[in-house]
Parts: sequence; structure tokens; C-alpha cells
Amino acid sequence: MTVKGMSDEKAGTSTRGPSLKYKRVLLKISGESLMGELGFGLHPPMVRHIAEEISTVRLLGVELCLVVGGGNIYRGIEGSADGVARTTADYMGMLATVMNALALQGALESMGVFTRVASAIPMDEVCEPYIWRRAVRHLEKGRVCIFAAGTGNPYFTTDTAAALRASEMACDAILKGTQVDGVYDKDPKTHPDARRFDHVSYDEVLQKNLKVMDASAVALARDNGLPIVVFSLKESGGLAGILRGEGRFSVVGRSGSR
Repeated sequence: MTVKGMSDEKAGTSTRGPSLKYKRVLLKISGESLMGELGFGLHPPMVRHIAEEISTVRLLGVELCLVVGGGNIYRGIEGSADGVARTTADYMGMLATVMNALALQGALESMGVFTRVASAIPMDEVCEPYIWRRAVRHLEKGRVCIFAAGTGNPYFTTDTAAALRASEMACDAILKGTQVDGVYDKDPKTHPDARRFDHVSYDEVLQKNLKVMDASAVALARDNGLPIVVFSLKESGGLAGILRGEGRFSVVGRSGSR
């Protein structure tokens, strides 16, 4: 018998407790996060670090799905600026997300975490196609679902894909893993006077053009009542802390800043 929230392959390994703030979440990882200190591509130590964070969370019994970007390999909007047709450039970016998804899958499975990569663009020899009911079942059986190729459509970012998949999967929250520890009014790396928000509303993010997720993603999260939790992926144990409501992070939700 399969117990909800536990893997049917390794039932009994989860230790879900009542202290968890979120029970089913979508983690959005930018492609840039995967390149670590490199200027391009995948940085194996960073990929392992992220996989270790996810593995730790799985042991808590959290149902977890991922959307990964492809900006460490190819960004469609930048490719279109270099003369490639925008539609073609966006499809190239989607393929880059599949490469990143497979890298994360490999790292996770080397740690004993069962995963499924589901692509919005069919490529059966590499991964399975995204089918809503099948993906929900994977989560219920304790597998980590990695959603690749964005929405499968050009002109839509992986941020929008994250908000869409989180809504479809009935997640409790979107966790946005970045290189900074929350939402700021400007880049804290280049502006020491940047103001940090602990809480900010969806409408404030849109009105102030805060760089959390793109406008379509924020609006979709707002319409579905999905909080967006922004935190740093660099901190060890940070992801598990977020799920317990601990640590340093910013929350985008219905309430305003304070």
C-alpha cells in the first residue's frame, strides 16, 4: 500500500511532521543558480549542493516539484537580440532547461531520491511528457517532479511556467531560490542602500517593478492565492528552514510590506 507523501519505492523513509508550514511546494531554480561562480554552464558543486538541499527536504516528507530555468546555457530574449528569431530563440532556451533538469535528476538520483523529468515538449527518449494527472500521482508517491521546457510555448518565461505548474499541482507555495536572501527594491549586490522587504503584496511587486518574477507569473500567483517565498539557495539548510517558517526570506502575498 502506498502512503500519501511517501515513496512507494522507499515507503517509510519520510518523517513528515506537523511543524511544516508547507506540505506541497514548487521550487523555482534559475539557470544562473546552477552555474555557481562560473560565467556559463553547470557548476557541479553547486548542482550537488542544490540536490542535497532537496534531498534533505524529501526526508521531511514534503511533496516537491521543480521548475528550472536555462539562463546558464541560453536565454531566448538575449538570443533574439543577437539576430535569432524570437520564437526560435525561446525554443532553444526551452531545450536548455531540459539539459538542466537532467543534470539535477542525475544528482538527485545519485543520492537515492526518486525523480521524474516531465517536459512540456515531447521527447520520449529523454524524459516523459508533461501530463497533469500523471505528475500529481508522482508527487503522491513521493517522487520529485522536475518540470522542463517551460510551458512549451515561446514568449512565456520559466517564471510563468513555475506559477502555472504550481497552480496545476495545487501547491501551497512557490519557493523562489535565488542568489540573494529576499526581495529588494534594487540589486543589493550593486546598491548597498537597497531596501529589503520581509513581506510585500503582489500588487506592490507589479507596481514597483520589483524583480521577483515576471508580471505574468506574479499575476497568476495572485489570482490563485499562491504565496511566493524568495530566499537564498546558497545557505545550507535554508530550504528546509523555509518549510518550517524559519530563516531569512521574503514573502510575496496578499498582505502589504511591513
